[in-house]
Amino acid sequence: MKLLLDEMYPPTLAVALSAADIDASTAAELGLAGSPDPVVFAAAVARGDALLTENVADSARIASDHVTAGQHHPGVLVALSSRFSRRPAGIGPLVAAVRAVVREQLDDRVIYLEQADQG
Repeated sequence: MKLLLDEMYPPTLAVALSAADIDASTAAELGLAGSPDPVVFAAAVARGDALLTENVADSARIASDHVTAGQHHPGVLVALSSRFSRRPAGIGPLVAAVRAVVREQLDDRVIYLEQADQG
């Protein structure tokens, strides 16, 4: 899986995902810091990357509009801020949630990540 992390995520998450055999790049390292959501989405599509974001409203709309226009995208993974912390302690659960969907068919889908059971 190739993944583009929206700008709200720290580089340490990309490192942790890479350690879990997930090819992850940050928006900042691609020169996209501060770019509008459609630009980040277009970059992910052009690179063949699924997009990881917590911005569900804009990302779901952009992805839907893209498919409605007859185009395809590699997928959008949504990590709601109410479920996943961007603080260092939240990196492990977020990596686990991404790993849980890595084998799914992501093309043209918006997938809401879930925290793994803690019990």
